[in-house]
Amino acid sequence: MATGQTSQVWECVEVSSHRHFAMKTLLPERVQSPEHRRVLFHEAEVPKQLNHPNIIKVVGIFRDKDNPCFVMEFFPAGSLKARLMDKKQTQFLREKLDHLLKQAATALAFTNAKGWVHRDVKPDNFLANSAGELRLIDFALATRMQKKGLLGGLFRRKQKTMGTRSYMSPEQIRGQAIDGRADIYSFGATCYELVAGRPPFRAMSSDELLKKHITEKPLSPCAHNPDVTEEFGGLVLQMLAKEREDRPRDFHQILMALRGMRVYKPEVPGQTA
Repeated sequence: MATGQTSQVWECVEVSSHRHFAMKTLLPERVQSPEHRRVLFHEAEVPKQLNHPNIIKVVGIFRDKDNPCFVMEFFPAGSLKARLMDKKQTQFLREKLDHLLKQAATALAFTNAKGWVHRDVKPDNFLANSAGELRLIDFALATRMQKKGLLGGLFRRKQKTMGTRSYMSPEQIRGQAIDGRADIYSFGATCYELVAGRPPFRAMSSDELLKKHITEKPLSPCAHNPDVTEEFGGLVLQMLAKEREDRPRDFHQILMALRGMRVYKPEVPGQTA
């Protein structure tokens, strides 16, 4: 079904029941790498703890010496990124985005409530089928929220900077302790790209891009797409606030906001795209 830098996803069938599943395996040249095995099993163990209809369901983990893998529900669907890149999907996203974003925020609210930060929220990591059902995937970078220790966390270990550069929160980039508001920033960048057709920041180099996340204020997504409502554009900018205290406090607050607004302005009858 898909091949990445370190792994492949296969469609498989359970012979006894004829049920279809998806199986993620390491590429043969990565099988003996302890680090790649650790990441593969971590990616499986986190969602196995998160039983939620909008999170991909892991049904089995196999720590085989020669074929380490895990088995997931079969959810044949393209990612939101793939749908965004396919111009034929423009109408699908326009019609379904309100519903899809609510499902995405619900999945992330549940993840954060269970004490996990996804750390790699982006359009690639949401699958959406033609019926408008959504699944959050790829928990390889997920980490436990850090609790403040003695003296306000003075002895907290610095976090390793991990994530995808176009969607990383300022605190992730700085390697600071993170909580669910880091996922909120990344979700804001995801929402921005889904309606504007581009991420909030672009740059010629990785360092310049990361610097923009820390210092530059993004334009409203409405500037790139006038069909986006001012209310939704405002919510996206709030999620992209540099200081986490200025963002919505959690995904429940985002869900409440999404329920009271529309992503797009109503289409005018007879108007063509």
